[in-house]
Amino acid sequence: MSKSDNPDIQAYLRYLDTVNEVSQHTLKAYESDLMQFAQFAGSLLDVDVKTVRRYLAKLGAQGIAPRSVARKLSVIRSFYRYLEREKRIASNPAKRVLAPRFRRSLPRVLTIAEMSRFIEAAMQEQGPLGLRNWALIELMYGGGLRSQEAVDLNVRDIDRQNGLVHAWGKGKKERIVPIGRYASTALQEYVERGRPQLASPRQSALFVNARGGRLTTRSVRRIVKATLVKSAIQRNISPHWLRHSYATHMLMGGADLRVLQELLGHESLSTTQLYTYVSQEQLGRIYEKTHPRA
Repeated sequence: MSKSDNPDIQAYLRYLDTVNEVSQHTLKAYESDLMQFAQFAGSLLDVDVKTVRRYLAKLGAQGIAPRSVARKLSVIRSFYRYLEREKRIASNPAKRVLAPRFRRSLPRVLTIAEMSRFIEAAMQEQGPLGLRNWALIELMYGGGLRSQEAVDLNVRDIDRQNGLVHAWGKGKKERIVPIGRYASTALQEYVERGRPQLASPRQSALFVNARGGRLTTRSVRRIVKATLVKSAIQRNISPHWLRHSYATHMLMGGADLRVLQELLGHESLSTTQLYTYVSQEQLGRIYEKTHPRA
């Protein structure tokens, strides 16, 4: 799993993999950040606050964006929190180091009209793969799912009768998400008419590729890009825009912020609050376009 020969980094990555069950993408990112820090610091067990601050200053001098520097500090802080818990060090040298300040960018979203056009484009596709793509897009928007959460779904995770999905988010934390009648209809069409033509009875994955294997997040990106072309929407969107659009449209419709936090699986309410700024921005644009005296 690990390319690092540092036993403490190896142990930490194993902990993330087995206990926190983070994705392989996250493991590789953490490994890369820690190896870079180890190269700067030398012995990871002899690091103090000044070492961490000097490292952040070096990154800043190299032109690394404040957001990226803050992310690297978060990884370092988490690593030393683990070492402190394992009694490898007496205290966390990164605990009180302040991250550089940066302006958090607002989530990018489709308008409700654009989202309708996007889904309509997906519905025009024919055959079992077309049914799969329609169901996938309806589900990601209807339930606010990340692409990784969507491809991780098994058939048993869908409660079509009650319109619920058992999604597995970051850290493999389960949450139950309502998906609505449109996503439920698309899923029913796919499960009954599309999926049986693609997957063997032994395949547990809900979304499969043309060869019957589990769909990947890379394939989800390709599906979203292809659907975008068919929709003629002149915006370069990613799969995560569907989740952002879900959250923003929910708030515009009057959803409670804490309920939305639960639906999205956010640890912090401040993460969910970002969508309030987006919805206010969209409401302002709608007002300007539609009110006769705006």
